Amino acid sequence: MEAWDALRARRNVRAYLPDPVSAQDLDRIAEAGWRAPSAANRQHWDFVIVTDREQLEALSTVWRGAGHIAGAPAAIALVVPEVEDEHTRVVDQYDLGQATFAMTVAAADLGLGTGHSGVGEQQSAREILGVPEGHVVSYLLGVGYPADRPLKPIVKPNRRPFDEVVHHGRW
Repeated sequence: MEAWDALRARRNVRAYLPDPVSAQDLDRIAEAGWRAPSAANRQHWDFVIVTDREQLEALSTVWRGAGHIAGAPAAIALVVPEVEDEHTRVVDQYDLGQATFAMTVAAADLGLGTGHSGVGEQQSAREILGVPEGHVVSYLLGVGYPADRPLKPIVKPNRRPFDEVVHHGRW
């Protein structure tokens, strides 16, 4: 798929076919996150790829919006160190957003759907994933083949009108 088509095909997927996702595809998706821009190239992130059914089911309980993780063949957890200062926390979260988006587009390029989720129960998430204290499991990204329909470029996306969102020169 061309990059532009992958961008237009990417959508949030919350229901997946049971088909496994290859380790090669999961590594490629993680590599997209690894290659994402990072402020001052700090790369404070770590990514944990999960394919174990029991872990996926347990992860689905760490946030009210994480239920889809139980049905995903795989998930990727995005982890950063805990920090004291607000500036670093904000920059790290921005970097994780860029890594997440890079992963979702890479997945779409492979015909894989993704669905993101936050994490509320930090202690549980760390225990499930073996993440050491001093780190925050910020987000989960479910990965799998969409159960409803394959990914293809969306011609008329359900978005605010382009001309209302994009301004040239001034508001």
